[in-house]
Amino acid sequence: MASEWHLIPTGRVWVDPGGPFGLVPRALWSRSQQTNEHGLVAMDLTCLLIISEGKTILVDTGLGDKLNEKGVRQWNLEHPQGTMLDNLAAHGVRPQDVDIVLDTHLHGDHCSGNTTLADGALVATFPNAEYWVQRLEFADAMHTNERTRATYLPENFVPLWEQGKLRLLHGDTQVTKDVRCVVTPGHTRAMQCVLYEGDSTPLLYVADLASYAAHMERRAWVTAYDVEPLETIRTKGYWQDWAMETQARLVFEHDTTMPVGTLIQDADGKLKVKAVNDN
Repeated sequence: MASEWHLIPTGRVWVDPGGPFGLVPRALWSRSQQTNEHGLVAMDLTCLLIISEGKTILVDTGLGDKLNEKGVRQWNLEHPQGTMLDNLAAHGVRPQDVDIVLDTHLHGDHCSGNTTLADGALVATFPNAEYWVQRLEFADAMHTNERTRATYLPENFVPLWEQGKLRLLHGDTQVTKDVRCVVTPGHTRAMQCVLYEGDSTPLLYVADLASYAAHMERRAWVTAYDVEPLETIRTKGYWQDWAMETQARLVFEHDTTMPVGTLIQDADGKLKVKAVNDN
């Protein structure tokens, strides 16, 4: 049975550039990202749909549909390309069709769509799915500190745990013959990227290893959100080398202008991401 993958837009948010760019000077990051009239930069919430071995797999779930008006304003949430469920439906996928949800990590902008409100109760958005996340990530989400508690929101994962829908992983995990979770620490201690090997060249869903393509080009660029920034740099170095060797396609979850690209070396020997427009 043939495998396939598709980008699933779930929304766009506008954030202070101090978040995604941290200590990177404005003179540098502004070459790749523009601000709006309020000085904010756009970040897409692009998920990934994979069909493999008859399994319907969704990677990350965005902000979902249960934010109240205050939450929508705080995130400056827009849906220029439709909602997650709209875009799944465009590929013939209904919520009940999803077999596995792979959460790269449990920050709110990546997993709030795990659950939804039905008659005032929190239920799984994908009722027949098993949700996979790293055990250490779940532990960190359940035991927050002053820095992390604002983004690890229990309503996005505790109901799944209570309903027996959460599968906790111990490191790199094969999902199907074409799909694998790979632990990529730094942004969180146990974030995982998702590797798809069903085509002639591999595809890596980068998640917050590189928020924008520009982060993948520059090893030292890390976000203010990273809990272990030096570990992000080490991890990114490994995957930069891998991407160059394999000429893999890279899916940038938050990049509004280059959702998919390949890492190349330019005439000056600098790493650059070249856009790919095949999905």
